[in-house]
Amino acid sequence: MSSQARGAPIPPPIAMVLAGVVAWLLSRFAPGLALHFPLHRVLAVLITLTGIALAIVAKHTFDRAGTTVNPLRPDEATQLVTTGVVRHSRNPMYVGQCLALAGWCMWLDNGLGWIAVPMLVVYLTLFQIKPEERVLAAKFGEAYDLYRARVRRWF
Repeated sequence: MSSQARGAPIPPPIAMVLAGVVAWLLSRFAPGLALHFPLHRVLAVLITLTGIALAIVAKHTFDRAGTTVNPLRPDEATQLVTTGVVRHSRNPMYVGQCLALAGWCMWLDNGLGWIAVPMLVVYLTLFQIKPEERVLAAKFGEAYDLYRARVRRWF
């Protein structure tokens, strides 16, 4: 497997869980940074469920197209998927994971814990998304270039 074909050193779902642990640890480190506001737990659950739903819908889109969703093997993509939620975001599964993490951070009710969200975004962008994009550009050429010009990486 070439280094270009490899996914991130830590797979995205595991990176999300680790970022959630970091958020929890940071929130315990600085309990005085609570962000109390009415219904924050309800909003936290809604954001988390939205993120999970987005990731599931995106996965279903890829499954229907008969191509891989394995973040460790972007080179196994058999076709360029540009329909469904993927016509609005090139990375809806990662957006869903970041939303789920944001919901968790809101649940924790601590300002310091929110650092985990941009940490995850940067990690996914540098170590997962950019390598995936190189593989997809090499594999699908002009079709991927046109898609990339039309659809944003995140939302």
